[in-house]
Amino acid sequence: MKTLIALFVVVFAVGAYSQCTCDTMKWATCDGDPCQCTVLVGSNQKQVLDCKKLIPKCFLMKAEMHRARVGLSTRTIGGKPVETAFVDNDGIYDPDCEADGKFKAKQCNNTEECWCVNSAGVRRTDKGDKDMKCEKLVETYWVRLQLKHNATSAAVDATKLKTGIENALLERYGLAKNFVSEVQYDKDGRLIVVDVKKEKGDRTTDLSRMAYYMEKDVKVLPLFKSERPFEVSVEGQKLQMENILVYYVDEEPPAFTMRRLTGGVIAVIVVVVLVVIGGLLILYFVRRREQAQYRKAQGREMEPMS
Repeated sequence: MKTLIALFVVVFAVGAYSQCTCDTMKWATCDGDPCQCTVLVGSNQKQVLDCKKLIPKCFLMKAEMHRARVGLSTRTIGGKPVETAFVDNDGIYDPDCEADGKFKAKQCNNTEECWCVNSAGVRRTDKGDKDMKCEKLVETYWVRLQLKHNATSAAVDATKLKTGIENALLERYGLAKNFVSEVQYDKDGRLIVVDVKKEKGDRTTDLSRMAYYMEKDVKVLPLFKSERPFEVSVEGQKLQMENILVYYVDEEPPAFTMRRLTGGVIAVIVVVVLVVIGGLLILYFVRRREQAQYRKAQGREMEPMS
């Protein structure tokens, strides 16, 4: 009898342990009763996670940066929707996070150089020194996902694509269907453009979490414990994605200046300006020459006859 009781206790303990996992973060360590999961974001620095939902992007980036520093694997239509939309050209850095996982408005990446970010942690200003001011964290309310799917054996029913996208985002990332405002499809380019929006002023939904998890899924570096790929089902046909580009639209336009332009673009602008100035100078001297010739001709007409 005692043996059976002991066996039951062991089985129960194993079952409880198997349930103490973090499905939304594969690098998490989970133990205890009640179960608590954490992830390393620095040397002996653990971040407690709520594994019932997607992990804040700021915590995810810190975990990736820590793993990169210690030599662990991180395995980690179209175009701009509006003029103020921008992409993340800086990539991953070691961010400063609030206690709830939100990005701090000012980021410095442990350097003397700082910049302001939006709620997705993407730089929205030029870089400056540590004295620069970031008054508030500007919210990203619109994310455009530009996806390219793998070749398929049969044509994709574009009329059913929006439903398939909505279902996939709900199942994989827990994103309510009403946030998918529009889906466009270019069958020749196998391009799917998905606009995900929330109301301006909404602070309950963080679109950056979904976008970041999806980027990792498409790049075959999933953050979920389950490493199955992100795919969209359309009339029973599975679409797997081979590429993704994410545009961010904030509630306020970004504050980039000319310093953000690439050297090539600046060079073109300089050449155009020089051509315009050169043209104006030529017109000026031609005009002066014409006036001088006119005055000389008038002087000859006024000379007295001998």
